[in-house]
Amino acid sequence: MSEREQERSEFVRDLRRRGIHDEGVIEAFARVPREEFVTIADMPLAFADRALPIACGQTISQPYMVAVMTEALELSREHKVLEIGTGSGYQAAILAALVREVVTVERYRELADTARAKLQRLGFNNVTVIHADGMTGAAAHAPFDRIVVTAAAERDIPAALTEQLAPGGVLVAPVGAVGEAQKLLRIRKSAWGELKTEDLMAVRFVPLLPGLGGGA
Repeated sequence: MSEREQERSEFVRDLRRRGIHDEGVIEAFARVPREEFVTIADMPLAFADRALPIACGQTISQPYMVAVMTEALELSREHKVLEIGTGSGYQAAILAALVREVVTVERYRELADTARAKLQRLGFNNVTVIHADGMTGAAAHAPFDRIVVTAAAERDIPAALTEQLAPGGVLVAPVGAVGEAQKLLRIRKSAWGELKTEDLMAVRFVPLLPGLGGGA
């Protein structure tokens, strides 16, 4: 076993130790090469449980938090998933290993273009990367069985996102201002459109911003 394979194996064991139990999620983390989604300078830290910097002043989230949010979505193979905040493309790759289709929205063109090329090169052909304002979702592709937001709305999750969630769907997102207490929420939409919110845990995320980022 190579050093990289040993690191990935220990990485997956650590997720189990920390309470990730969904076997599909565990398998996805074992399969998706996180080292492909970090900068060359940070490759030695690819399997460290910490956020790492990427372009445009953004980060690739710590893997444990990616696992928590992925498991909280309660995914099935037939699901169509919307991700808000493509970033490096790592979360999209994990989702793509688990579901039928992923649509991911990124406000920075540089990140969207880089993630699109990387996901295609790695064979994740069930992912559509869109350069757009994440606050507005992806109405042309709606409805979605699941939605995950990888940046924190200051107060409320944008109405456009809950509107694009299919009846019976689940949305997972952090909420709270940067520098204040943030919480990870899971919202379930009933068959008749009622939203029920569950507080999962305290978290810390970058803010969910409107519009397009630099380089648009």
